[in-house]
Amino acid sequence: MIGIVVVSHSNKVAEGIVDMVQKISSRDGKKMPIYPAGGNMQGEMGTDPRKVLEAIKQADSGDGVVVLCDLGSAVISSQAAIAMLEEPLRSRVRIADAPILEGTVGAAVEVASDANSPLDLVISTAEGARQLHKR
Repeated sequence: MIGIVVVSHSNKVAEGIVDMVQKISSRDGKKMPIYPAGGNMQGEMGTDPRKVLEAIKQADSGDGVVVLCDLGSAVISSQAAIAMLEEPLRSRVRIADAPILEGTVGAAVEVASDANSPLDLVISTAEGARQLHKR
């Protein structure tokens, strides 16, 4: 099953998105493999590659991990975290270019509807959430 990591400058935002997604996507009592990586290591606003790295490791079940970010520096922290990973995990982690809330919901719904969804499909579903903003 594909895991999901939510990277936000705010710990409350990351945890809130994770909580919401777990509630709407849990199936048969099984929780979605989704983890927050919000704020920096001191508990302040910001991002930290080490927090992202730990969340990725928690979210990985061997099928891949989708990372969703709120702002550009969250993407940079996520890229740094991915660079710190060993193979083969590194090649199974991708950052989705998607709005953080809608993209996370889309990815989670895809994973919840088919636990065998491939990483590319979960990424494209998350990124498809951008289309909602163009209407």
